[in-house]
Amino acid sequence: MSFGQGGPYGPGGSQPPQQRQSSQTPDWAAMADHTATRGRRRRWLFIGGAVLATAAVGAMVATAVVSSNDKDGSSDDSAKHLPSQPTLPRESESPEPSFSNVAPPAPPKPLDIISDAKRDKAPLSAKTLFPDEEAAKEGRSYAKAATSSTASCAAGTQGSLGSVLSGNGCRKLLRATFSKDGVAVTIGVAVFDGRASAEKAKNGYKPNVASLSGGGVPAFCRQTACRTSANAIGRYAYFTISGYTSGKKVTTSDTQALQAGRDMADYTFRRILARGNAQASAAAGSNG
Repeated sequence: MSFGQGGPYGPGGSQPPQQRQSSQTPDWAAMADHTATRGRRRRWLFIGGAVLATAAVGAMVATAVVSSNDKDGSSDDSAKHLPSQPTLPRESESPEPSFSNVAPPAPPKPLDIISDAKRDKAPLSAKTLFPDEEAAKEGRSYAKAATSSTASCAAGTQGSLGSVLSGNGCRKLLRATFSKDGVAVTIGVAVFDGRASAEKAKNGYKPNVASLSGGGVPAFCRQTACRTSANAIGRYAYFTISGYTSGKKVTTSDTQALQAGRDMADYTFRRILARGNAQASAAAGSNG
């Protein structure tokens, strides 16, 4: 087949029928509408997916919050269901000990005891009041020689002392003699019902208690000058007479007889006070 000038599509050449050519032209408007529709669909799908994703995240957060609240709630619920307090044992039906509001009495004072015959009840004799075979004071020791006890107080005195003792209600006169280096001392303890009577006997003192011989000590201070003293404690008035067993006169400047009399007076004071201490201790022990 030969073709004329202009090639197959030039003048005089054969051309496809017009109808065939128009049927193959694209519908650009339709294609544009289709493309726009697809774009809009994709956009809505994207937006919808984002909404769904947001909703899903929100649901997860809500779930977490609910879970957290559930945990707190479970804690509260656990607190509500804590074990109940154990039942304490019932109080004993036996009566509780009671304590008195009254303060216990104060322990008795030794001086109060030995000032009243109603309280001063311990055994009383020359042996109990003078139990020691020796009386010591600052290294000076005196040996006990003799003791005596009489209910007739005047019988153990000489001079005017007997009437003084009897006039104040003396109940008993206890005597003891101690000696050292040729000096002898007799102690006379007059016992009364109360302190006031003993004080009156001491203040009204007139010589003197009679010396007591025996136990190797001869009679002394009967026909010669001697040292005397008087004192009182509680319901007891006590007197001393001291001198030489040789009969030697005691002068005002003599110190040996004076010292012996003072030592024995101090010993007697301590012995009477010890009597009060012993009874006070016994009374305190019985009250406790």
